[in-house]
Amino acid sequence: MQATETRSGPDAVRSGWREVVKFDLPSSIVVFLVAVPLCLGIALASGAPVYSGLISSVIAGVLGGLLGGSPLMVSGPAAGMVVVVAGLITDLGWAAMCAITVIAGGLQILLGLSRVAHVALAISPAVVHAMLAGIGVTIVLGQVHVILGSKAKSSPIENLASMVGDLVAAPLWEVVVGLFTFAILLLWPKLPATVRRVPGPLVAIVLVTLVSTLADLPVGRVDIPGNPLAALSFAPRLPGSELGAFLIGVLSVALIASVENLLSAVAVDKLHRGPRADLNRELIGQGISNIACGAVGGLPVTGVIVRSSTNVMAGARTRWSAVLHGVWVLVFTVALGGLIQNIPMAALAGLLVYVGIKLVDIGHVRTAHRHGDLPVYLATIGGVVLLDLMMGVFLGLAVAAVMMLYRTMWSGIHAEEREDGWHLVIEGSLSFLSTPKLSAVLNSIPPAAVVHVDLVADYLDHCVFETINDWQESYEAGGGLVIVQEIGHPWLSAGRDGTPTVHRKTAAASPAPWMAGWPDWQSPELAELRSDLGAPTTVNPSLQRGVDTYRTHTAASVRPLMNRLSTGQAPKTLLITCADSRIVPNMITASGPGDLFVVRNIGNLVPVSDAVTGPGSVADSSVAAAVEFAVEVLGVEDIVVCGHSSCGAMTAALTGAPGHLPGLNHWIEQTQPSVARMIAGLSAPALGPGPVEQFGSTVDELAKHNVAQQLEHLRTYPTVAAAERAGRLRLAGMYFDIATAGVYLIDQHAVQPG
Repeated sequence: MQATETRSGPDAVRSGWREVVKFDLPSSIVVFLVAVPLCLGIALASGAPVYSGLISSVIAGVLGGLLGGSPLMVSGPAAGMVVVVAGLITDLGWAAMCAITVIAGGLQILLGLSRVAHVALAISPAVVHAMLAGIGVTIVLGQVHVILGSKAKSSPIENLASMVGDLVAAPLWEVVVGLFTFAILLLWPKLPATVRRVPGPLVAIVLVTLVSTLADLPVGRVDIPGNPLAALSFAPRLPGSELGAFLIGVLSVALIASVENLLSAVAVDKLHRGPRADLNRELIGQGISNIACGAVGGLPVTGVIVRSSTNVMAGARTRWSAVLHGVWVLVFTVALGGLIQNIPMAALAGLLVYVGIKLVDIGHVRTAHRHGDLPVYLATIGGVVLLDLMMGVFLGLAVAAVMMLYRTMWSGIHAEEREDGWHLVIEGSLSFLSTPKLSAVLNSIPPAAVVHVDLVADYLDHCVFETINDWQESYEAGGGLVIVQEIGHPWLSAGRDGTPTVHRKTAAASPAPWMAGWPDWQSPELAELRSDLGAPTTVNPSLQRGVDTYRTHTAASVRPLMNRLSTGQAPKTLLITCADSRIVPNMITASGPGDLFVVRNIGNLVPVSDAVTGPGSVADSSVAAAVEFAVEVLGVEDIVVCGHSSCGAMTAALTGAPGHLPGLNHWIEQTQPSVARMIAGLSAPALGPGPVEQFGSTVDELAKHNVAQQLEHLRTYPTVAAAERAGRLRLAGMYFDIATAGVYLIDQHAVQPG
């Protein structure tokens, strides 16, 4: 959906009404055509007066449309409510059902006012999808009997048990009408789009009704009062007994209607780009609608995803589409209500069988299986079909809770032996429930070994802290060595330091090991350890440990990227920076493999091109080669020269390099243009964007002058100058302050030629 232009005053009113007429009026007619047969079928399946479905559609369309929090959602009687409503009507009667609807509506208003609407979204999607699937199965089992010329039994089990008997005695024309309706609905989505602009349910019901009436087929038809307005009355009445069942009914209707309504609102939000739903307001609007519906003899209502998605796809822009759809239902009921009596009962049953089958979405089953929630799905659908709706939902929630506890207890805890010792991985939310498995894994590690512990904890409680801490102390007392590496929040370290570990914010998160210096995360006994293990001692043990850590934690995650890059590189930027070990180019630019083409040397220097100084005069041809390759072969779009604070090369430029290092002295001579630039009194390039610390050091000032000077040197290269003039290349400066970890861009407008 496209955004509409914002106007004010009379122009806004005129524009708003033009939009309603152009978009909402046509879409409301489409939704009305879909709603009428569904309302009749849902009322029939619920055992309620047939007109109650139309009454609810009118009220929910007008009140829900005006007061609800989801502008493009259409409300009305929902197939998801059929099972619970049918059971309550059977047990308590229609008048009590109306009273339940009124009180449930009041409860929805209280829920909306308490602003707890988002809590309903905490229910597992597997439970909700399985609940709808269970409702679908129940509807199908019941309505098949109507197609067979019989009546739906009181439970799905009874419907299933009596299926064969009803099939044998089924009147031929009832079956034909029901199957014909179902076949039209089944084939309709396969027809061309121009044909499908007319809603399938409307075509099926109208066509089957017309054929059966003209042929005078002996089939049962809808029985309704002659005057539609006679169906309106103050219907609610409290039951004389069975108060407990009544209260359970109120709670069931309120919760199921609210959950289905909220989930429908969220689903509708995903279909358009307009204003998002106000879920609390939506509950209040639905509550008011249900009070009105129950008061005058209507079914309970909720947001309906079928009608709502039709509304969005038909081009609705505002809530007036839902309101107008309710008006059209009212006009149809009053003016053409007599036509409803010609509709065969088997046709509505065929429609409901189709709707019931659509509620069983195989995609939801696959999703539940993929996320490990299939037991929750199966428990819910089994409970809904075999027991009742609320018991099925409670059973699904119970299974979901048990699985959550199981997953918490059996967190990602495992150990394996490798060449450099044992590796123990402890990850997830670690509570006292995880202690049994944690203790079992810890006790399985043989004594006096080297154990590398990778602790990746979302949460770690006191019990788990003591378990790990006590085990490490006793294990090392027995001659072993435990090297703990915490990735993320330092739960274990904070606990040992006496820092409270209740909240994640009480201590700074530990950086990934490759983001900290080796001494910060490696044991001082590592060299001796590797010697004891027979590992080569000629390699720096910290480097070896770093390689091991890369293999263990990083290689698998970057392998797909590196595989894609194995056939070639296409970096966008050439970065020329200092060889200083404190500068990590990919870290300070938040980049990764394949992003930067990097040249590093002492002082981030760019010798003047031999096009200026003469052939063979370039002090380091590798820089020239890298620049030419980056611009002409790789086609980089930017060249960035990055200087930094506390630069040793800048210090040597001011004080002189050690005399016994002729190579370094020769290289440092190339900083003289930068020094001359600063001595000449030119202002240092400005830094930005963002807040900039005040750097007063002469060395740091020279580092900024040096960046500007190297940018000038770059422009002496013919390839660079030509690419910049053609607009294919940009030159930029960068400055990194080590003490504050601040990265700043050099303001090119403040760079003065030296």
